[in-house]
Amino acid sequence: MKTASQRNSWSFDLVILGGGSAGYAAACTASRAGLKTAVIEGGKEIGGLCMLHGCMPSKALLYAAEVLHLARSAKTWGLRIPKAGFDFKAVMARKNAVIDDFVKDRVQSLSSGKFKFIRAYARFIDPHKLELTEGKKGAPLFVKSKYFIVATGSVVSPAAVPGLAEAGFLTSDDALSLCKLPRSLIVLGGGPVAVELAQFLCRFDVEVTMVQRSGQVLRDFDADAAAVVETVLQREGIRLWKAATLTEAFRQGRRKGITFQHYGQKRRVVAENILFALGRSPDTAGLCLENAGVETESGRILANEHMQTSASHIYAAGDCTGPHQIVHIAVEQGEIAAHNIAHPSGKRSMDYRLLTSVVFTDPQVATVGLTEKAARERNISVRVATHPLDDHGKSLIMEAKDGFVKLLAEPKSGEILGGTCVGPMGGELIHEIIAAMQKRMTVRELALMPHYHPTVAEIWTYPAAELAGL
Repeated sequence: MKTASQRNSWSFDLVILGGGSAGYAAACTASRAGLKTAVIEGGKEIGGLCMLHGCMPSKALLYAAEVLHLARSAKTWGLRIPKAGFDFKAVMARKNAVIDDFVKDRVQSLSSGKFKFIRAYARFIDPHKLELTEGKKGAPLFVKSKYFIVATGSVVSPAAVPGLAEAGFLTSDDALSLCKLPRSLIVLGGGPVAVELAQFLCRFDVEVTMVQRSGQVLRDFDADAAAVVETVLQREGIRLWKAATLTEAFRQGRRKGITFQHYGQKRRVVAENILFALGRSPDTAGLCLENAGVETESGRILANEHMQTSASHIYAAGDCTGPHQIVHIAVEQGEIAAHNIAHPSGKRSMDYRLLTSVVFTDPQVATVGLTEKAARERNISVRVATHPLDDHGKSLIMEAKDGFVKLLAEPKSGEILGGTCVGPMGGELIHEIIAAMQKRMTVRELALMPHYHPTVAEIWTYPAAELAGL
């Protein structure tokens, strides 16, 4: 892997800014299409959010927490495990080893020669020219390209709570790299990252208090799905404050605290540390996108269904453009952007009909297509049926009684328009509905499709049969 100062040729068909999931997918697509391509990555680490500070490290830790939880619940199945403990340093070491392997593989792929990989910071000088620097003191170099794809990802959103910067806090990145567990923690937020990390830390014996602004955790999900997660979190010992208006963060000796308004009353919570989990923002500062004619909105790059920006030769993909910060969406956007550059007469478009979301709490929450909430907001008529896990054989065997599955269908045709699963392996189970919706199956077809017994997956046939009138 060579540095920018070692390069002599600085003209390409396509330059991709960012070596994360979206950028790498775009580069692979472009190189297969025969485009002379370069990937420029200026960050300290290579791999992108998912690999370094998101999907992979968090799921490695969540799985460890689930194994610990099952061991501590062994008596449920008549098993004797006198005391299930943990070595947190060993837990983190195992996570780090797994991620290191992923990163090494990505670095090798980026440096394989299929495209040029340049380690440098970049900013637009004009619509077709970039200035590169290897660091604050590096001499600038220049790169020209016919096309560009911006895939620079996201960063932790600014902490807008008064006093929080002075008090000090952990970000989600910090939480996934802890060397030592705090005794107690205040989690600010109620989205997927917040609930996943809250449960992980609670299961590793941290006293957790969650303070969130919305009236339910997972505010973008249906209320019935959120209610299951809330029940489980509170049952496991997490203190949950909803509909809170954050007013101030403060220090109290060696501890930290938050004050907030809760239904007209002033509340105050104190813990050893604070985890700020109130979202991420596009990482576009410093790119000088205005010099290239690329329009943004609060830092987010505006792009059409072809992933094309306001500058026709510049495309965008991943978290820096959205509208969904989900890695498989970022990959698809990167592939489509590169395809459309290579094949301008046969452009492809993003289709969010099969939009899928998974929250890796225990139980997991997974959705595809429409939710009831989205259907109401978009005034789409649907028929809905649910079936609870506590009335299903395999779920009872597993003692997985928290949750349900739900199907939404078009009233006349019966076509499946959406599905929700709250339960064990929800992220795996939702793929049956993704496949069904990909082929535009009806609830009748799903209900009549053979399912092995006893499996968790067969639970989908119950709401399908109800909607089909079988």
